[in-house]
Amino acid sequence: MAPKKAEQQVAESSSKDARTARRERRNDPETKVAPVLAKEPSKKKLKTEQVKPAPSKEAEEVKPAPAAKAEEDPEDQNKGSTVVIEHCKQCNRFKVRAHQVKAGLEDGVPGINVVINPEKPRRGCFEIRKEGGETFISLLDLKRPFKLMTDLVMEDVIADIVGKIKSAPVA
Repeated sequence: MAPKKAEQQVAESSSKDARTARRERRNDPETKVAPVLAKEPSKKKLKTEQVKPAPSKEAEEVKPAPAAKAEEDPEDQNKGSTVVIEHCKQCNRFKVRAHQVKAGLEDGVPGINVVINPEKPRRGCFEIRKEGGETFISLLDLKRPFKLMTDLVMEDVIADIVGKIKSAPVA
């Protein structure tokens, strides 16, 4: 509900036109409102920002100290390995398969880096390769309905790539 006008303001407004009366009220120091300097963060930003609690002393004590290893861990062998998945952005089928392969490789080979489309992808392309080396799958210039790609059984493809990566000698 709008605030009621004071009797004084009503008397002034009747003698002057409305525009002049508003201007005077705006410039009047008694009715002036302080400008807002900073906006409060929106609720959306508050929901997305999550504060992680500080680690407790008990959690630090539970961690075992790393021991000297005589043999190299298979995770260390693949530590610097990077697999590049290049997929066309023409159709969602490429994207689904690329993310399927990424999840499978990260689960199958610990410590591996999987990068999807580091550069602008080629049209009709679905390619999985080791960075700077071996190409696992290369399907180029695919036309709709992408028969070659849809015929692939992705679980078998992932298993083959994991096997090749694990059996490959470390450079």
